Amino acid sequence: MAGCCHHETAFDGNSKAFRRVLWTVLGLNGVMFAVELVAGVAAGSLALLADAGDFLGDTFTYAISLAVLGSALRVRAGAALFKAFTLAALGLFILGAALYRVFVLGTPDAMTMGTVGIVALLVNLFCALLLFRFRDGDANVRSVWLCSRNDAIGNGAVLLAASGVWASGTPWPDLAVGGLMGAIFLSSAVSILRQALGEWRRVDSGDQAGTPKGSSISEEKA
Repeated sequence: MAGCCHHETAFDGNSKAFRRVLWTVLGLNGVMFAVELVAGVAAGSLALLADAGDFLGDTFTYAISLAVLGSALRVRAGAALFKAFTLAALGLFILGAALYRVFVLGTPDAMTMGTVGIVALLVNLFCALLLFRFRDGDANVRSVWLCSRNDAIGNGAVLLAASGVWASGTPWPDLAVGGLMGAIFLSSAVSILRQALGEWRRVDSGDQAGTPKGSSISEEKA
């Protein structure tokens, strides 16, 4: 997004097409959060609960993204910073839960993990396909894509965990996947944070590129 001597304006998400996609994935993620939360508790699966937390975080992220569409670059960058810290907190919580579960006996229900994991994977692949064309926008837009991508990765990991639990009869595959997902969330948080800080500095330096209202970049993906 940055040239040698100037900054190119990144897609800010202020288009009807992007709004429609955001409303769609927001609704789907909200429903799947409830489904995986219930299933995770019933199955005693850290991987499912971690993925439910990811759905909740994504629902929150999409809602914030919708709220700041059409706002100034500083507002959008500030929203992305907030989402980065929220994603990092979620990742740390999942890692902490994985460490705690090491000292707790009990093996999760592999059948429930696998069934719910397949449904969640299909939902997230659909969301990722909808958002793929918007993956290279500003920090606020890109955070939406990263959340969707993380969901698809996480669901694939849950299925691997379910297979491992079924084959081994132990909770270790579930714990390993929960920890891996926490690490992925932290990595995404760092990526969003770096881009959002760069956009924040552009505002401080007087570069207001990216102001959405009336800009052509807002409509190019309509």
